[in-house]
Amino acid sequence: MAAGGYGRYRAVIFAAMFVGYTLYYFNRKTFSFVMPAVMAEVPLGKDDLGLITSSQSAAYAISKFVSGVLSDQMSARWLFSSGLFMVGLVNVVFSWSSTVAAFAGLWFLNGLAQGLGWPPCGKILRKWFEPSQFGTWWAILSTSMNLAGGLGPIVAALVSLNYDWRMTLSFSGFLCVVVSFVCLVLIKNEPSDVGLPNIDQGAKKGKKGSSSDNSTLTELLLSPYLWVLSSGYLVVFGVKTCCTDWGQLFLIQERGQSMLVGSSYMSALEIGGLVGSIAAGYLSDRAVARVGLSSYGNPRHALLLAMMAGMCVSMFLFRVTVTGESPKLWILTLGAVFGFSSYGPIALFGVIANESAPANLCGTSHAIVALMANVGGFLAGLPFSTIAKHYSWATAFWVAEITCIVSTVAFFLLRNIRTKMGRIPRKAD
Repeated sequence: MAAGGYGRYRAVIFAAMFVGYTLYYFNRKTFSFVMPAVMAEVPLGKDDLGLITSSQSAAYAISKFVSGVLSDQMSARWLFSSGLFMVGLVNVVFSWSSTVAAFAGLWFLNGLAQGLGWPPCGKILRKWFEPSQFGTWWAILSTSMNLAGGLGPIVAALVSLNYDWRMTLSFSGFLCVVVSFVCLVLIKNEPSDVGLPNIDQGAKKGKKGSSSDNSTLTELLLSPYLWVLSSGYLVVFGVKTCCTDWGQLFLIQERGQSMLVGSSYMSALEIGGLVGSIAAGYLSDRAVARVGLSSYGNPRHALLLAMMAGMCVSMFLFRVTVTGESPKLWILTLGAVFGFSSYGPIALFGVIANESAPANLCGTSHAIVALMANVGGFLAGLPFSTIAKHYSWATAFWVAEITCIVSTVAFFLLRNIRTKMGRIPRKAD
């Protein structure tokens, strides 16, 4: 197979990761997909449902951070495949359970295993693809979540016509176990594992940046750009979560729109987000191909800033122009534009955090900015709803809007700082 060169290996490895991560995400949501059937058999209150889902969310946030660090210390293919195996095993055991305690405990374990999925993918993509291709393939791989989230409820509903929820979870879990072994065989950590030269990630003239590859964790943490990215990601992900979690209630409770319009707004936002992710990856890769990566600034910054500005404008129009008489098409357009403008930066922050870090710490870099994004997601929950409770949804969205504007302006002012994280060569001064 080595004679096939990079192209054949890339296709096989990417396909394995895409199928594997689709199953990761599907089995993250299986309880949500079969929840009505479970409640019909096992008495579950709202508090019980909240406990089960929250246990997974907490475990996932912790595990994704730890996994990012581990992906720099151990084989990414083993980490990815092991996580998928554990996800499948947990779903199978879940199908044998009938108590709230067992459900919550197992879903916590599912969250821990889920965190092992994405960080190894970023590591492997960086090893196998050129810097000018990295963003595109990162964005395409992320659409596996949209695929699983969109088709998952339909697949679960079709299966439930002939089988009960326990069989649905058992089958999906068993499929994960089987595919985990396939991924272990097909995925390779880097080209040198199959006798091909590793891809030069430097895109720079002169020496090959071995010094940055040997950077320590302390040197990474002392890189100001890491915290600029983390702060920006926190705000963007938090504001995006505000709109996805509370936008529907704002439309219904304060703008007098119907539930149908509210749900349609959410669908438009997700569709716009899918297109925005791929567009952000592809267009920013074109910019990298034109000028290359350097130690100061990043060719992806221009698109990132444009999309963040789009978030601010679409949020302002959403808050100010939408009334009970607003045309449905206008509301859906605002939803699609916001989705396009928010999911694009979310993809770009992950790509930039990965490619700007030393090769030996790129997983750790992504883990740190992703953890900050989770903090933003938390702030979009109770703190945001508390503002709405004491004032109004419009006021809460105004706060999110101002926060987004401040973050965009700050990122614009800092766009040309040193972006190469890790050890600074002595010749830099």
